[in-house]
Amino acid sequence: MSVECYPITVLPHVSQIYRDFLTMGEKPADAAIRCWYGAEPFAGKWIGEAAVGADANRLADELKRQNESFGAGAAAMANIEKLRGGARAVVTGQQVVLFGGPLLTLLKAASAVARAKEATRATGIEHVPVFWLATEDHDLAEVDQVSLLTKTTVETLRAGLRVSHAVPVGGVALGPEMESLLERASELLGYAPVTDWLRECYQAHDGHEPTLANAFARLMAKIFAEQGLIVIDASSRECHSLGASTLRYAIEHADELQKALIARSEDLVRNGYHAQVMVAEGASLLFLVDEGTGERVALRRPAEGQWRAGGHIYSSEDLLSILEKTPERLSPNALLRPVFQDTLLPTATYIGGPAEVAYFAQSAVLYDKILGRITPVLPRLSATLIEPAIADIMDKDEVQLPDAMTTADELAQRLGARAMPIPLKRKLAAVGNALDTELEALTEYLRGIDESLGTSAESSGSKMLYQMNRLRRMAATYELQKESSLRKHAEAITLNIYPDGHPQERVLAGVWFLARYGEGLVERLVGVAGNQCPGHVVVRL
Repeated sequence: MSVECYPITVLPHVSQIYRDFLTMGEKPADAAIRCWYGAEPFAGKWIGEAAVGADANRLADELKRQNESFGAGAAAMANIEKLRGGARAVVTGQQVVLFGGPLLTLLKAASAVARAKEATRATGIEHVPVFWLATEDHDLAEVDQVSLLTKTTVETLRAGLRVSHAVPVGGVALGPEMESLLERASELLGYAPVTDWLRECYQAHDGHEPTLANAFARLMAKIFAEQGLIVIDASSRECHSLGASTLRYAIEHADELQKALIARSEDLVRNGYHAQVMVAEGASLLFLVDEGTGERVALRRPAEGQWRAGGHIYSSEDLLSILEKTPERLSPNALLRPVFQDTLLPTATYIGGPAEVAYFAQSAVLYDKILGRITPVLPRLSATLIEPAIADIMDKDEVQLPDAMTTADELAQRLGARAMPIPLKRKLAAVGNALDTELEALTEYLRGIDESLGTSAESSGSKMLYQMNRLRRMAATYELQKESSLRKHAEAITLNIYPDGHPQERVLAGVWFLARYGEGLVERLVGVAGNQCPGHVVVRL
């Protein structure tokens, strides 16, 4: 297995704030980006930071109860006891996507394991990896799917789960519809231990139907059993009770927090970024679960001391009473969630992807006001895994990762252009260069005589350049017709590296790679994450 490190800009659509975050150490000391995050991501300054969570015994008891139900192994149970004894947590998390979701889920967990090992070695204080399940979101369509590869396409499997209200997705039950889905997944994955795990986790047993949260948690516990990954579902009453101080603060100081967030949004715009979450007047940081329907509804503030959820009006005292009696009915939004998380856990650092890191620039003001500290955030491992057969094709055609971040047609054109005879390449280049030079000179000359002549020359020149490029494409297409294998190569490369026009890590399921490369893949990814490439990694399997 070999590893190559590329700048993060090799990936398309990476936000400016994430790019600046990765290069924070190169920014001036007074740069805004350095004030919004707890520590530089690659300087190791997060190691040794104090981390204070909720009552360690209550937390450990709840984690033990949950992880026993998830079928966690001995290593995870031992790590829970370490938390009871004062260990710190390296935390990451993800939505409870069907069958574990895309590869980035494994990359996040592997990063948490690697950073926990690093901090333990550096400080002598135990650090343990924790995976936070995002079970309280209510966008079911977003998690009700998984994408696997066939030989020629990406096949997206959907369970077709239905709910009558926008309930938290973690509690959605998986019924008989899973049988045909598991059959198809088994066909695509082939025989491998992970296919048995999927059946164990996602199929009903002894008359009990699993939920999306329980199935996802059980799968992660199996995949990372040797690494001792602790999985937490914070939707429980006990977890909400442990984190109640943050939820209470969000109720009692709603105006103060909103003003701080609006000011931070203005700071972001002033510094050339944009806010991940738009903070509008009358919004809040909380959701309320309807006692009758189970629907998760955003709480809004129509007036001082008043809160609205759907058609119901509540006072602040009403919400505080709900928090006291049934705390699980109140849940944080995307900006408050990391603060709620670090109220429960003794978090040394959080491992996030590009969007999560961007959220932290806003959440920092909530950390400061509620917890009096900012939890450092680190980037997850970003990687493309290349199978041997695809690596051989890329080597043969001299294709590097940046070349593959395009469509099959575009890559095929490039391969066709490369295959042209050298004399033809030289002639096309010579004519193209001469045309550029002469057109520029002619346009400037005519513009000196008359502005309208110059404009007409510019328009005519664009048409000539278009035809010149068309001639290049025609010559490349001719080579593709002569060597039909080049188009097949382009299709195979882009299908594996840039499926459906997106980075592999965001589309292809992690279980697809586990089925092909076994449990040893996890430890490999932990090792790659430990190398801390400050961008995007290519891993040749």
